[in-house]
Amino acid sequence: MITKKSLLIFFLGMLILIGCETLKTSRPIMPVKEYEKLLVGRLDANYVGEDNCLKTCHTHDKKRDDLAASTMGAQLSKKSGMPLVDCESCHGPGSLAIEGLTEEKVKEDLENGKETACNYKALIDLKNLPAPALSLMCLKCHSANATFNLHNWNANVHAINDVSCSDCHEIHKGPDLIVSPKDTAEMCYKCHQEVRAEFYLPSHHPVAEHKVFCTDCHDSHGGILTESLLRMSTVKEQCTQCHVEKEGPFVFEHAESAENCSTCHAHHGSVNNNLLIAREPFLCLQCHEGHKISGISSEERKAVYYTRCTDCHSQIHGTDIPSASGKGIFTQ
Repeated sequence: MITKKSLLIFFLGMLILIGCETLKTSRPIMPVKEYEKLLVGRLDANYVGEDNCLKTCHTHDKKRDDLAASTMGAQLSKKSGMPLVDCESCHGPGSLAIEGLTEEKVKEDLENGKETACNYKALIDLKNLPAPALSLMCLKCHSANATFNLHNWNANVHAINDVSCSDCHEIHKGPDLIVSPKDTAEMCYKCHQEVRAEFYLPSHHPVAEHKVFCTDCHDSHGGILTESLLRMSTVKEQCTQCHVEKEGPFVFEHAESAENCSTCHAHHGSVNNNLLIAREPFLCLQCHEGHKISGISSEERKAVYYTRCTDCHSQIHGTDIPSASGKGIFTQ
């Protein structure tokens, strides 16, 4: 016999299942047909070729020259035999944009000191495209390029937070579309203001001095192993790319440093020496009890609690040499 309690439990279970399904279901940001229009441009326009687009409009002469000098521009060259990219690859079919723009009109505008402009509204509205769609314009070609680690792009924190390719890369900038290491910090600071402040703390990695760069540790294009986009699979593995002497393995290892350097050290900067997250001995006392030292006076013993632990335990990351007691207490 079905009781009211059984029915209530059944309906509650169904509600939970429906709720979970709702959370798990992938939903497009807009109807699929509308999304396709964003990416392909006007469906009533035709592709007319780069030369037809640009010969009627002198507004884009500099952009054309800059793009021609880039890697993508080299693929446009008739000499390359690889016409993979042209204006319409990103901006959509251009027949409606240049409709009515004849050579006579261009000549007349020049004589009157005017620049002939195309109908931008007939092209893809790149400035107002959602970030995922804007990145997809680039991924059509670049996801298959082994030079870039873009196969992880959709799973990384930048894509999830609606950062698009063009937020970092200026397509018409010139020959080199890759951001140089010395310019990466200013680019990253546009979003990561708190990190910028950390690099100006008394103890910091020398990013501001251009001796270390953001891309030395982070892969901005992706990687799904770590949330912070580290190039290596663990924090310690990343840190020991530079700090090799701390890598080990040692006979006597500090357990925490064998797993995660950030247990004791701040990544970017700190008010404490050696990027420590707290000053000694207070950092060490978070895990270890204070201990007495024999052979010293009571006054001196009090002072021990206010000295640095590493004054005695100097090999704090690890050592192969036991202490005088035979125990590995990192004193040598």
